[in-house]
Amino acid sequence: MKLKDLLTNKRGQWAERFAEDYLLEHGLKLIHRNYSCRMGEIDLIMQEKDTIIFVEVRYRKNDQYGGGVESIDFRKQKKVKTTAMHYLQNNDRYQESPCRFDAMIMTGNSSTPSINWIKNAF
Repeated sequence: MKLKDLLTNKRGQWAERFAEDYLLEHGLKLIHRNYSCRMGEIDLIMQEKDTIIFVEVRYRKNDQYGGGVESIDFRKQKKVKTTAMHYLQNNDRYQESPCRFDAMIMTGNSSTPSINWIKNAF
């Protein structure tokens, strides 16, 4: 693995943990972290009351190469939705629960990033 890829991976893990902590502080409960199957991966699966929330996390140091929101394009949304369906089909406990898709967009310095929590992002 190249050094750049390793650093990107570490940054991604940091962003997911930061987003998780932020959501926990706002009353959500963690159900699953980094759920993956052959269809794709979901960064965080959270719960708020009876609603299951599938969260896509994006961190950008700056918007030079496009922002976090723009990076969640139609193809990524489709992958997340398909993966969420797989998760629900394999977890009877949540099959009847309402669900939504949120995005956690973080920008700027990693010590004090700007946070944009978009509920019902797609």
